[in-house]
Amino acid sequence: MTWKRWTFTAISFALVVGVSIYFILHWWHAGSAVSLPWHAHLLALGAVIIELLTRTWKITFSAKAAEIELDFRTAMRTILAGDFGASITPARSGAEPARYLVLKESGVAASNVLVVLYAEIFLEACSLATVVLVIAIMFRHAGIVLGALVGVVGAYAAFVVGVAAFGVLMARRHVGDAAPRWARRIGLGGRRWDLIQRWFAQIRTTVDSVKRIHLRWAGVAYVMSVLHIAARLCVLPALILGAGMHVALAPLTLWPLGLLYGATLVPAPGGGGAVELGFAAALSGVIGKSLFAAALLWWRFYTFYIYVIFGALAAGGIAIRAVRKQNEMEDELVEVEA
Repeated sequence: MTWKRWTFTAISFALVVGVSIYFILHWWHAGSAVSLPWHAHLLALGAVIIELLTRTWKITFSAKAAEIELDFRTAMRTILAGDFGASITPARSGAEPARYLVLKESGVAASNVLVVLYAEIFLEACSLATVVLVIAIMFRHAGIVLGALVGVVGAYAAFVVGVAAFGVLMARRHVGDAAPRWARRIGLGGRRWDLIQRWFAQIRTTVDSVKRIHLRWAGVAYVMSVLHIAARLCVLPALILGAGMHVALAPLTLWPLGLLYGATLVPAPGGGGAVELGFAAALSGVIGKSLFAAALLWWRFYTFYIYVIFGALAAGGIAIRAVRKQNEMEDELVEVEA
């Protein structure tokens, strides 16, 4: 990345840490604890491990459904590289390039990489819809928080499915070698159109591969996807209930889901402090002052910082190279168009 983008990332992370420190100190001075019992950490760490394992199995079984060989270790490095790439780029834009590069360098063909990544994203959207439906039935009297959750997650799922449908539709059409008028009007002429043409060709190959998918393995991958989302939702209840505090389960489950997936709409890397502000606004009155500082600190650690650490250790170099290549390509296209 360029120094400007690194500076933007550094400022965003400084805001994330700064907002967290502000709330933690504020509630600590008000009498809130900043530490939790060891068994609360054990439960939260168990949820993280289950989440990582099920997410790894999801991408492994997704590849198996398309008759693509993908070992467990490569799948784990793929998701961790995506987590790290997402954490250092605006709106998590570096996640897919990082995953793509890990799979490509492991020997998976480019067309097969797209199949795996598309299946992973599509299953995420479908399993999110399933989880939201189950939660809506379980906590149907939750009120405004349920409506907000359905809106945020529903918009995310609709966007993913909509982009996929648009890509498939456009890939099936012959749009010609020269950019049409509507494409030139929105800045997709020249080199940009050449890239889009290659993307359409890869999508056509991906669609052909999806037609031959094995539904049994796809079903197993879908179950793993649902379980990985459910495991991530268990982190905050594990911290609070593991500390011996009895709090209504609905807000501890609903708000974190909305905050985690709503953060993808924030352009700043890491959320720029928006997640911490939302957590304080939504849950400070629910958790109470005795545990709020500890809840914010450790929930953020087990849902964000720990994935950044794991991702940096597992595939940080590859993720940074992927983001750098993406930025170099964007800069080259801008120069060519200019």
